[in-house]
Amino acid sequence: MKITTKRIYDGPDNDGTRVLVDRLWPRGVSKEEAQLDAWIKEVSPSDELRTWYDHDPDRWTEFKERYVSELEEKDDAVEHVLDVAKDEQLTLLYAATDRERNNAVVLREYLESQVD
Repeated sequence: MKITTKRIYDGPDNDGTRVLVDRLWPRGVSKEEAQLDAWIKEVSPSDELRTWYDHDPDRWTEFKERYVSELEEKDDAVEHVLDVAKDEQLTLLYAATDRERNNAVVLREYLESQVD
């Protein structure tokens, strides 16, 4: 399974299965524009963790550790993400402006470790 990440604002383009993995719906994007196959907010970081991180690059390493700990407790949600993709291409969508430090990046790494 190929797993990629992409900002939801970039729009669809040969993405395979498109899954929004943010807890909140992204501003300025309609459901039609999003062209989602699923919105699985249960796999996103908790409100507490998301608020604490606040996209502060200095907190990135600790955010990753805490988020992975949360993911380890969310077996059903993680399985749901993998089931939706049906072993094909999966694109994890997020709204954050930082393309390298966001929850979808951590989730992709976590999912890849589960599929190997």
